[in-house]
Amino acid sequence: EFIRLQFTDMFGTLKNVAVTATQLQYMKDNRYLIDGSCMYGELRTGEEDMYLCPDLDTFVILPWRPQQGKVARLLCDVCRADGTPVSPREILKKTIEKVEKEGYTFQIDPECEFFLFHEDENGVPTTVTHEKAGYMDISPLDLGENARRDMVMTLEDMGFEIESSHHEKAPGQHEIDFRYAGAMETADRIVTFKTAVRSIAKRFGLYATFMPKPKAGTAGSGMHINISLFQNGKNIFSDPEAEDGLSQEAKWFMGGIMAHVKGMCAVTNPLVNSYKRLTSGCDAPRDIIWTTKNHNTLLRIPFMRGEDTRIELRFPDPSANALCMAAGLDGIAKHLDPGAESARLFASRTEAEKAAAGIDHLPDTLREAVAFMEEDSFVKMVLGQEFVDLYVEAKKAEWNEYMSQVSEWEVDKYLYRT
Repeated sequence: EFIRLQFTDMFGTLKNVAVTATQLQYMKDNRYLIDGSCMYGELRTGEEDMYLCPDLDTFVILPWRPQQGKVARLLCDVCRADGTPVSPREILKKTIEKVEKEGYTFQIDPECEFFLFHEDENGVPTTVTHEKAGYMDISPLDLGENARRDMVMTLEDMGFEIESSHHEKAPGQHEIDFRYAGAMETADRIVTFKTAVRSIAKRFGLYATFMPKPKAGTAGSGMHINISLFQNGKNIFSDPEAEDGLSQEAKWFMGGIMAHVKGMCAVTNPLVNSYKRLTSGCDAPRDIIWTTKNHNTLLRIPFMRGEDTRIELRFPDPSANALCMAAGLDGIAKHLDPGAESARLFASRTEAEKAAAGIDHLPDTLREAVAFMEEDSFVKMVLGQEFVDLYVEAKKAEWNEYMSQVSEWEVDKYLYRT
């Protein structure tokens, strides 16, 4: 009976407008007119007519809505009145077109982490959890097991193929992994996944958050992205003749990620809070290195080889948009060397020792990340100058707002000492 026309703004936040099923037939040329200034978040400066262009392949019925008067959704592209595409989905489409033109196909396998917290008596989210469970613990320690089971079943009703689900390291933290797919399908699934998880959590009186670091002193949530690259049906990251089983293309791909990661961080780790996860030391990468064994690195190569060879990106967080495919392809095109595997360098713990070993690190703050983004011509080429200008303006405003706040920590630390 109702169709939700859903789209993401330039920051990846899901928006929608609901129409009755009978109204779909009146949408001229598959376009629905909206005030498009909502695409720019808090940068709204006045009305701008834009069109939602539904992708009919994304039609799915929302299982958590009433069965009488069912609700479905369609994901949409967003275009200006003159037909110019403006949504993040269009940026991804352009990257995919380039990938396919060069004869490549990506398979993307995300690992999404999130927290389940209690709501207060007014339904307002808190950061309170009553459980003490840790990594892969079971009930009765894992108090979120029933909610997670219902999330998996709901996702399967929506066409997901769920590989696994389990409790993560921090109390109240969980992970659900779904099977690899192409780049666009995976991006659409991640948006759908977040909505489904939040909706099912609400049924249990819980709030699901994908905030990277909701609590101090414990692990944060990442969105680890496993990437494989195929050409003519063959995984080109694999080289059975190489000692480590990795092809030169795999290493160039990592070289591209490492070369552009500082410029990408404002997109892959887009919040002030993102950098509290990256600098926490709790299983979050900070150094720009790659390994095959250590989990706490920027890039990791899981042990599988042959057609299952993949590169795991461990720095993005669940609030992210992905810019990583284009950077990897740039590495292949330019033969960018990622350097030697860095497992042996973990004995060098001080910053001076790491610098002497040639190890760089990710930005320490969102403000730093935005500065690197402004300097990276590659990022501007992929996203477009207009997108980068607007995005940078918004993120600078976000940082300035954060810096104007006085935290409880500052009061406790300095009030009685100054």
